[in-house]
Amino acid sequence: MHVTVRYFAGHRDITGQSSEDFELPEAATIEYLWARMIERYPGLAAYTGRVLYAVNEEFGSLSTALHNGDQVAFIPPVSG
Repeated sequence: MHVTVRYFAGHRDITGQSSEDFELPEAATIEYLWARMIERYPGLAAYTGRVLYAVNEEFGSLSTALHNGDQVAFIPPVSG
């Protein structure tokens, strides 16, 4: 399946882009995708446990199932 990940703030700085497409197996979850992202961008590991997850603009959890065409956002903590 194909999903698009949108990057914000520190995640955009680490990846060098605002969005990216991923090909995932049919049974993938947000947790699976996050693990693949850390493999590609090890700097994201520092955010583990401090990220909000959204699929198609609705908050989810690590166990949220992904579907073909989903847009996923990993929202880093905001300070201020």
